Amino acid sequence: MKNNNVFFWSLVVALGGFLFGFDTAVISGAEKAIQQLWGLDALEHGFTIAVALIGTVFGAMFGGIPSDRLGRRQTLIWIAVLYFVSALGAAVTSNWVLFMAFRFLGGLGVGASSVTAPLYISEVAPAAQRGKMVAMFQFNIVFGILAAYLSNYLLTGVGENDWRWMLGVQAVPALAFFLLLFRVPESPRWLIGRGRVGEGRAVLSRVDPATADQLTTDILTTNAADEAGGTSLLAPQYRTPVVLAVLFAVFNQVSGINAIIYYAPRIFEMTGLGKSSALLSSAGLGLVNFIFTLLARQVIDQFGRRKLMLIGSFGLIITLALVSWAFYSENFQAFGGMLVPGLLFVYIAFFAFSQGAVIWVFISEIFPNTVRAKGQALGSSTHWVMAAAIAFAFPPLAEKLGGGHTFAFFCAMMVLQLLFVWRLMPETKGTSLEQMDKTLVMH
Repeated sequence: MKNNNVFFWSLVVALGGFLFGFDTAVISGAEKAIQQLWGLDALEHGFTIAVALIGTVFGAMFGGIPSDRLGRRQTLIWIAVLYFVSALGAAVTSNWVLFMAFRFLGGLGVGASSVTAPLYISEVAPAAQRGKMVAMFQFNIVFGILAAYLSNYLLTGVGENDWRWMLGVQAVPALAFFLLLFRVPESPRWLIGRGRVGEGRAVLSRVDPATADQLTTDILTTNAADEAGGTSLLAPQYRTPVVLAVLFAVFNQVSGINAIIYYAPRIFEMTGLGKSSALLSSAGLGLVNFIFTLLARQVIDQFGRRKLMLIGSFGLIITLALVSWAFYSENFQAFGGMLVPGLLFVYIAFFAFSQGAVIWVFISEIFPNTVRAKGQALGSSTHWVMAAAIAFAFPPLAEKLGGGHTFAFFCAMMVLQLLFVWRLMPETKGTSLEQMDKTLVMH
């Protein structure tokens, strides 16, 4: 019964990840129609597409504030409202500025959900299952991306304004997310941290009655010790988790993942593939991402976070080095012209199995209760600022430096990531959140 409760709560909250992925990818089916409708030049069009990403950065930066003040659950309810209003508003408006405002709201929801959803799941899940439960969020992001591509495909040609249906259909899962959240309790650690000890203990009893009293005592003890040392992330005792979260988020993006996902058709066309083959290969990347994220979710609590990251780092170094070599040598015709697409499929598999699955788990569990929302916001906003920087920098870099130098840079960054994992990253599997500071010190 206890596992069923946690599984249901985690599944509902992870719907925020599904909407995150859907919102990010759905614009791909509507962007050309939008440009034509409002007669946008290249700069205006680029800003219209990027405005959601800008909202994401702000949502991630400030998502920790309502999570701390209102509670994790209440914040998630407001995130569901943002997703719903954004989807419906962007679908029906005929005003360009309003369209951007609605897309910005959706971006705020994406950014805030990347803070609050992993935070909530990490705080309700038992230590032995925490990796699998939090990784459900990343799995749902990838599932949401796939669903958006499939939805766009099915809605293409349903009418002159098919793009409005593509954007508006997101209101359905957003409404479901909103309604289901009323069946989810508040985070027990947030409740106990706000002095609502009885309510927090009651939620912990629904997770595991045998450990509820002891865990309540542990939370109260560690909270008192942490608060005595201050609740600013600049306090010396938080230096280790801050460094780990920032470096982890930076390495996530300098792997080149968003450049490859956003610009996959362009990269494939650079190797001589025709447009239709390039688009098909891009869809294939999404499927590989989905499969290996699911696989990582199944093994993250057995293998551990660090082992997945070591395996992934070696795989990313090798595949990026080979892609770089293919561009330097212009050896694109091997394997029937599918050398680079094939290597990038393997690259996505290694990324999904390591960084993709581990990032939200690891950042959500390394900070103490008193600063966890702030720490999650720091890690998430670092991730999104780097995502925006890489997405904007990739086209001019690839044009000026060429594919060889660009992928060599990503490869060099993954060598640094391997050193980071080997020398600095602690193993956090199976450790309760209240014992995590000892794990970080011992490492």
